[in-house]
Amino acid sequence: MSRNSILNERHRALGSKLDGETWNDMPIPWSYDTDVHDEVVAVRSRAGLYDVSALNIVNVTGPDAERAVDRLVARDITRLKPGHSLLAAEVNEAGAICDDIMVIRDAANSFRISHGSGATKQQLAKAAEGLDVKVEPDLDAHILSLQGPKSLSVLKPLVAFDLDELAYFQHKQTQLFGKTVYIARGGYSGELGYEIYCRAEDAVLLWDEILKAGEPFGVIPASWNSLELTRIEAALLFFPFEMIEGDTTPWEVNMAWGVDIDKPGDYIGKAAVLASRGKERFRQVGLICRAATAVEAGAAIYHEGRQVGVITSASYSRYLMQSLALAHIAPALAVNGTAVEVKGKAASWPAYVAPTPFYDPLRLRTHPREEV
Repeated sequence: MSRNSILNERHRALGSKLDGETWNDMPIPWSYDTDVHDEVVAVRSRAGLYDVSALNIVNVTGPDAERAVDRLVARDITRLKPGHSLLAAEVNEAGAICDDIMVIRDAANSFRISHGSGATKQQLAKAAEGLDVKVEPDLDAHILSLQGPKSLSVLKPLVAFDLDELAYFQHKQTQLFGKTVYIARGGYSGELGYEIYCRAEDAVLLWDEILKAGEPFGVIPASWNSLELTRIEAALLFFPFEMIEGDTTPWEVNMAWGVDIDKPGDYIGKAAVLASRGKERFRQVGLICRAATAVEAGAAIYHEGRQVGVITSASYSRYLMQSLALAHIAPALAVNGTAVEVKGKAASWPAYVAPTPFYDPLRLRTHPREEV
């Protein structure tokens, strides 16, 4: 049986059919009646409200919770303080990336794992073997994500603490419209943003009230297609689309930050992932394509008549007026300005390796003010 967001009726009222491809077994509002590019403009200039409840949330609690989570990922979880979260590389026994994962620490022995469509369920069960720990999927959790430069202005008057003080990848339990929630600073759009973790029974009220509070600021509901556009503009990875080989290592997709080389404890795949360092078969890069539309994901990349890579994700950004692509390319060619040719099924396009992120190269939108 499919999972379902309690917000489905709101999505249908906005024009979503909810009958396309699911993600994590949940129907997704891929599009609304509004123009997807207008939604991107709203996120970039005001704010957009997303329903990202299709993320998997798993509660990990008990005396050995830290040890179990530390076995799961390649970053040192013992350094993570309550009220903070982090992204990490999660690899299998062969050292290959096997999911998107964020570790959220609520207390000394209480964690929430937010993950995508990969192998976390199996990996976490393995990491918890023999330990005094409880691992429970939270099928009630709903997540509303308010993304954009006006998100702080909308939410700040609604909570009883100074939201300005909440740093990137920090979270706090609070009351919002009389409902107990966690507010976390983060998101997937390349903008200042906040995610509200709530119970299913509270999600409709919170969705409606956030949009009402945001109306004077120009906040609108935003579809998953616009989230895909913004994440490509921001050059953010998405498992498994940027890990298409099936045995992709963190080093090949610029995820060295996801591995603590000096981590003292053992974790799944540690020996293999450390041994793969320096043996990269390709590099993750951005391409700007001379095309009036998005090029094809899976299209081959050629240089001087030889195939040297593949497109992993692509979009046409009306906001930037460019055809953008994320790609894997031979390490020697992963140099800004390298000219290549992208060959799809029906057409070919000239392109060149470009700096990423395409939007906000210094990521000043997600790390404004004194955090820069």
